[in-house]
Amino acid sequence: MTTMLVGLLLFFGAHSISIFAPAWRDAVASRIGAMRWKLVYSLPSIVGFLLMIGGYAALRLDPQIVYLPPVGLRHVAALLMLPVFPLLLSAYLPGRLQRAAKHPMLAAVKFWALAHLLANGMLADVLLFGSFLIWAVADRISLKRRAERPRPMAPAGA
Repeated sequence: MTTMLVGLLLFFGAHSISIFAPAWRDAVASRIGAMRWKLVYSLPSIVGFLLMIGGYAALRLDPQIVYLPPVGLRHVAALLMLPVFPLLLSAYLPGRLQRAAKHPMLAAVKFWALAHLLANGMLADVLLFGSFLIWAVADRISLKRRAERPRPMAPAGA
């Protein structure tokens, strides 16, 4: 449990800097440069991600049931998963879907996390997918409140 919690804290701590301290993030990134900032940002994210995976696997060895989802929710979960990969790809491929979704990666994370919460009720699942869902909602709310950063231009005709 501790491994997973430390992993979640490291991963979401790094990913939440823009939520809680956007001015500080921008100041540090401009002071040390974009590449160094990405390194500083990536290290705790990678370590946290690896700890999350290890902690999740360990918790699944001794499953603790938080709730038992009805079998029918698996079909709902499968439907919720359908837009995940197109949304995820559109985060990196400028075009109509990216413009329509505004923040397609966050939308993909929300669909993914909710689908997995509907289909899985073990403690490891609730911790992992619940954390991702809470973070994605918090990040989306924070994005509405802060100034939008410039985006890359979409190709002509997109």
